[in-house]
Amino acid sequence: MMNMVLILIRAALLALALAAPVQAAELNLNASWQFYRDEAGQLVSADQVPDGAWSEVNLPHAARIEPRVPTAPWQGTVFYKKRLDVTLRPGERAILRFEGVMNVADVWLNGRRLGQHLGGYLPFAFDVTDTLRPAGANELVVRANNEDNPITGPKPLKQLDYIQHGGIYRDVRLVIKPPVHVTDEMLSATPGGGGVFVTYPRADKGEAQVEVKAEVSNTSKSTQAVTVRHTLAWEGRQVAQAEQQLRLKAGERRHVTLPLTVHAPRLWSPQTPHLYQLETRVSAAGREDVVATRIGVRRLAFEGGRLLLNGEPLRLRGVNRHQEYPYVGYALSPQADARDALLIKRYGFDFVRLSHYPQSPAFMAAADELGLMVLPAIPGWQFHNPDPAFARQALRTCADMIRRDRNHASVVAWECSLNETDMPDPLVQALHATVHQEYPGDQAWSAGWVPQTYDLYLQARQHRIGSKHALPAKPLIVSEYGDWEYYAMNAGLNQDAWADLKPVDRSSRQALGSGETRLLQQARNVAEAHDDNAATPAFADGYWVMFDYARGYAPDLEESGLLSIERLPKFAAEFFRSQRSRDESSPRWGGGPMVFIASYWQANSNPRVRVFSNAEEVELRLNGQPVGRQKSAPSGTHPRLAHPPLEFDTGGYAPGELVALAYAGGRVVAEHRVRTPQQPTTLALELDDLGVPAVEGDLVFLRARLRDANGTTVPATGTEVAFSGIEGAQIVGSHVVETEAGIASVLVRVTGPRAGVKARAQARALGSSELVRHP
Repeated sequence: MMNMVLILIRAALLALALAAPVQAAELNLNASWQFYRDEAGQLVSADQVPDGAWSEVNLPHAARIEPRVPTAPWQGTVFYKKRLDVTLRPGERAILRFEGVMNVADVWLNGRRLGQHLGGYLPFAFDVTDTLRPAGANELVVRANNEDNPITGPKPLKQLDYIQHGGIYRDVRLVIKPPVHVTDEMLSATPGGGGVFVTYPRADKGEAQVEVKAEVSNTSKSTQAVTVRHTLAWEGRQVAQAEQQLRLKAGERRHVTLPLTVHAPRLWSPQTPHLYQLETRVSAAGREDVVATRIGVRRLAFEGGRLLLNGEPLRLRGVNRHQEYPYVGYALSPQADARDALLIKRYGFDFVRLSHYPQSPAFMAAADELGLMVLPAIPGWQFHNPDPAFARQALRTCADMIRRDRNHASVVAWECSLNETDMPDPLVQALHATVHQEYPGDQAWSAGWVPQTYDLYLQARQHRIGSKHALPAKPLIVSEYGDWEYYAMNAGLNQDAWADLKPVDRSSRQALGSGETRLLQQARNVAEAHDDNAATPAFADGYWVMFDYARGYAPDLEESGLLSIERLPKFAAEFFRSQRSRDESSPRWGGGPMVFIASYWQANSNPRVRVFSNAEEVELRLNGQPVGRQKSAPSGTHPRLAHPPLEFDTGGYAPGELVALAYAGGRVVAEHRVRTPQQPTTLALELDDLGVPAVEGDLVFLRARLRDANGTTVPATGTEVAFSGIEGAQIVGSHVVETEAGIASVLVRVTGPRAGVKARAQARALGSSELVRHP
């Protein structure tokens, strides 16, 4: 009797399983690749790699681990191969998708060449259904080359101020689709279509219309009855649904467009980055394809040069970002990308120019979540090739960038323009037209650095200074400022001329460890330039640059970053934090009232102490005695800054403690204390994950701080610190580093799924300190 019951239960479970729709599957292929770097530059195929020369790696992967300051960055060919054990059910399709391979990628599966992709920053995909072996044992091979390329540009490394780091540095996936499915937008290559495309014909506080266009493909051998259903949810609760039945012939692809109405929508903005979950289900013959898309409901408009978001004027304070990390180049973990976005938001920005190339899906997702408006850009910088293949590549890159990123609420416009390049008019017109072909309607804007044709005009401050040309009558973005005009007297496009450099102590290119005086100079430049931008009609500006980065063509770092290459803040970063309204805050990225004393307060410190704050009034005290109290208001030096830097004259240096008190409405709303550092006595270790939990494969900085007996960080530069005893992680790069402003940082890769991290650090005459970090 018991056996009969078990048989009946199993039969019922089998019947339920057969009745349930069979859904698509996605396989992450990042683990366990074989890798070979062709140092001699002589190999054509992976078959020529010597036996035993392969090493095992996981993705994202850098073609070579570089020094902190690369002097001869890797350029050449690398090979990857991987075994795939995949068995398809009848009718299923297999889509192989690469998110980023630098810069020319050739791909083979089971010895069959799938194709070649040009350009290292955007996805590409292959339908490999007919190439996979039925038995399941398959070999995938990739050859990647990041040498100078006249078709992809931007220009040779010896002239380029950044590095196009090699390798398969973003995710690789195999997506298994049922016979009737939503297409992959990259594989479809349909202008203005493919995949799922969401637009907002109407959106205000009362109601929003969300229009969803999905391209559905029937790859079966017979006509199919198909149901397309879209469900929109807010925090797990359904708020709208639309459905359509149709019949698709064998081999037919069709776009299905359905409207969703949302009452009292939660609109997306930098202050309130509300996100909805859209689920698209395509059902046919008992099988189902499900595609999830996260969207933010909002409307953009331009009026008299002003940006209107959801009908409200918005001026954006921004920064440029290179996606590079020390040692690993572009091969960041998704969490590292998210931490970069979080740092940008924390330090007062609502806008990021993605210079000078499309950046990772993880960064784009974080921008949506945090309320960072972004300007994606195609690769290009001071380089044009008259070969028609170059123009075709630029146009395809523009189209692919929009297809990948069009559903991100964070995108304000599309920089389909070759940065600082004398582009022929036909190319300018074609790039502008591509933007509107790929994103039809009234919610897409092209942006370019030439005044003609583009919807928005990009102009760097160094090009504005001394210019006799009037600004075009169109919305303006100050694309770059604060660096080059304080670096070179020519302040123009001649990036190769080094004869007219300004004195180094006037430059914005200052290392974190270059000392208090030079960090204050950088902050002074920043405040002056940002104030000057406010005199223009620009709706956004972008400081150059957020993070220091490796230059490639020169054996040093470009150090105009507000944060070091290890993501540690300089004084100028605190200035920008003070420019955000104290009324803006978030549990995730901070904000609110702030005050910061830009001084280490030691014997060589300037007795005129600079303070940044967004409060109404600031009081400074030295050793308990009042130094002064000042209102935060525009001044003759900074007539347009809402919160200009304040300076307090202490009358002379005296060791002890500075205290800044910030007032609003007559009460203290923030304070900052700086104590004169004494001799260092200890090292304090921390895993600096910024609240983004470290997971297996993640990249995160492990830091050791020099501290005195009072717990004050001693801002010494050049103290050698040795890291050892690492458990739960591996150091990437050197184990021995020097402090900058009192902090030594190593990059580590987490090795366990939820492992704690244990480490030891030692500095001469300080003994050693230990860190134990539990999940």
